[in-house]
Amino acid sequence: MSGTHLNDTANLIDGELVAGGGAAADPARDPSTGTVLAEVPRSSPADVDRAVAAARRAFPGWRALTPADRAARLNALADALQSHAKAFAEAESANAGKPIAAVPEEIDYCADNIRFLAGAARSLQAPAAGEYVEGATSFVRREPVGVVAAIAPWNYPLMMAVWKFAPALAVGCTVVLKPSELTPLSTLALAALAAELLPPGVLNVVTGDGPVGAQLAAHPDVAMISLTGSVATGRKVAAAAAPGLKRLHLELGGKAPVVVLDDADVEALAASLRIASFGNAGQDCTAACRVIATPAVYGRVVEALTEVADSLRTGPTDDPATELGPLISTAQRDRVAGFVGRAVAAGASVTAGGAAPDGPGAYYPATVVIGPDQDAEIVQREVFGPVVTVQRAADPEQALAMASDVPYGLSASVWTADAGRALRAAAGLRFGAVWVNDHLTGCSEMPHGGFGQSGYGRDLSGYALDHYSEPRHVMVRW
Repeated sequence: MSGTHLNDTANLIDGELVAGGGAAADPARDPSTGTVLAEVPRSSPADVDRAVAAARRAFPGWRALTPADRAARLNALADALQSHAKAFAEAESANAGKPIAAVPEEIDYCADNIRFLAGAARSLQAPAAGEYVEGATSFVRREPVGVVAAIAPWNYPLMMAVWKFAPALAVGCTVVLKPSELTPLSTLALAALAAELLPPGVLNVVTGDGPVGAQLAAHPDVAMISLTGSVATGRKVAAAAAPGLKRLHLELGGKAPVVVLDDADVEALAASLRIASFGNAGQDCTAACRVIATPAVYGRVVEALTEVADSLRTGPTDDPATELGPLISTAQRDRVAGFVGRAVAAGASVTAGGAAPDGPGAYYPATVVIGPDQDAEIVQREVFGPVVTVQRAADPEQALAMASDVPYGLSASVWTADAGRALRAAAGLRFGAVWVNDHLTGCSEMPHGGFGQSGYGRDLSGYALDHYSEPRHVMVRW
């Protein structure tokens, strides 16, 4: 199918694949080499208006379908995605710099997300209908919010697109989706499939950079904005949405603590953090980037993580043996290197990595930084790279206090053999996900979202459907 080719750069507007009409184009690059894979035309303001108008026209008809009918369309899209899984994996690997061995699992997960959310919309829950007022029967209708503007990030381009449009479409909303200008190719390939499988206007995809997202956020016919991005971008979107009182769904990043207590299984910890810290080159808002260990285990934790970091295989993204790919761009690599350099200048030490290699691509090695202060920039701010800090805590109480002493609240993990201690820690940590003796594992059935500057709203699970719909009371007087 042509829609899975790397050089397809068409927007999807009202069921038609059309070129963006903006005056400029954004190069979609392979971050492992810097090679331009495609020039993607930016959408013009007129393109955005047409996409929103198409979504608005399509809304009454899509909303009127039964949940089973909407689910059938979405399941067909999931089937098509999996039938072209190899091409999608190649596109995602090339454009996002992901090691090819890691991508097929992401494609399968995307298809499972679509199928789960399509099915969950068929069994929405509400209070029982009844006579809560004498002489009248009340019941609740669950109503889609309307046209949703979805703005996806570059770290998991296809997955984050799915997390946004799947729950919205499942409950009856229509969507205008903007992928990141850095990584649009897999989303545009999915748009080509959607053009054949979904009614015109139900899902629209427009390319472009910040001004396109800003226009969507401020558009008077958009009822809701769903964004995954930085805190700074979230604030801008919230400000743009405020005059229209639009509903917001903001997932804005994290600074995940890993609390390791004296009785933890360090071997299991190291095996988990091989992926949870360094997978996707650490470009994951739930990445295990901030390890806090109590005294008896601290030295073994540093040694184990240093060994893991040194052993990761870096190489071309199309090599199945590659474990650590490049960062998304040389600018991001330089940003990550700046965090490490400033931490070392402030007194921290590096036990693995710490310097970008020579040669092409935006590669940065898996890096372990030990001994930063709690108020250090590298502890308090999201680095978004393959960098793990390790701090020593005097006791479990201090470790948990340090874990919570950041402005983010997306994910955390606790490592201990004591079930009671684990449950108490999980109850006290105010993070959207808390793992015990694991980190990063997710599933379609459980929610993803955070507290504080990690934003609000939930992806995945039945809770995601709540954010794209509103309960409405209907009363019938006898």
